[in-house]
Amino acid sequence: MSTPETGPPPYPPLRSPVTAEELLAARGTSPIRSLDDLAADTFDSDEELDEFLAFAYAERRRDVA
Repeated sequence: MSTPETGPPPYPPLRSPVTAEELLAARGTSPIRSLDDLAADTFDSDEELDEFLAFAYAERRRDVA
């Protein structure tokens, strides 16, 4: 006969399921309704965007060769 272990269970406790709407409401956000909601002025100029894209493409191809 084995003795019961007194430590925590080997898995996390189950949480009650939460809907996406409930998660959004808890954070005070609303669903995306159009592409305009995603618009952001991330780059100050076209040149800065071009530099970022060149860097990103180079990083993608770095390990390929």
